[in-house]
Amino acid sequence: MIARIWHGKTKVEDYEAYTEFTKKTAIPDYSKTTGFIKLSFLRNIKNNEAHFTLITYWENLEVIKNFAGEDFEKAKYYPEDDDFLLEFEEKVEHFEVFA
Repeated sequence: MIARIWHGKTKVEDYEAYTEFTKKTAIPDYSKTTGFIKLSFLRNIKNNEAHFTLITYWENLEVIKNFAGEDFEKAKYYPEDDDFLLEFEEKVEHFEVFA
């Protein structure tokens, strides 16, 4: 199993709105991909910014490519992210889950 980890941040004022956007758009998109296992979407406020960390779990790297494309290390964004995110991190991290 592979864990894919993404981080993003918004203004504090967008904390709840971005949370609702992810529930409505991002989570269903991940969930419908064959090979997706589960996810954890984490959030907190630090230094007057809202931080979001998404950890998704996948069967293997090949199924991640079905979701993210051949350049599977590149972060996937939605058009609505332009309305919320303060920056766009280019890459995500992948880890082999061993326990």
